[in-house]
Amino acid sequence: MPVVTTQALTRRFGSITALDALTLELPSSGVIGLVGPNGSGKSTLIRILLGLIRPTSGRATVLGAPITDPRAYASRVGVMIESPAFLGGLSARANLSSLAQLRNLGSARVDAVLRQVGLDGRDREPVKRFSLGMKQRLGIAAALLSEPEVLILDEPTNGLDPAGIVEIRELLRNLGRSGRTVI
Repeated sequence: MPVVTTQALTRRFGSITALDALTLELPSSGVIGLVGPNGSGKSTLIRILLGLIRPTSGRATVLGAPITDPRAYASRVGVMIESPAFLGGLSARANLSSLAQLRNLGSARVDAVLRQVGLDGRDREPVKRFSLGMKQRLGIAAALLSEPEVLILDEPTNGLDPAGIVEIRELLRNLGRSGRTVI
């Protein structure tokens, strides 16, 4: 079963058409890249799939559920949109622990995602000392807390240096190899 389907999905902002009758099927498992120039509708598509904005016309599903009811799939999707925001004075562990408590998840999940993204040795440092790449890793860790089937990341390598881009791409490939769908 495809994780995402769209049929003639369109979104207009006044006279600007951000998505124009997009029809697609995204398969489950692996890494799927949405590629296009700035302004081509990638972020608009993500926001529609998450229920943050409504399409002008067309239909779509995520994990078999229509986007008109994002509550039907929200718990199965992990998300990082643009630059993740954390409390700078708190450690990575404290930030993730707060999120885990809000979601009724145990501290074992915090340990697991810190290891998974390679922050387990830096988890007690204040986030304000983190590099952009470390903040991106922390954002991915937050998106992974609930062990989602689908991980949607909007520009996860934005602003990273070449070494950071390589590291994040390898992390995403490993997540895809583990059976998750990474978009």
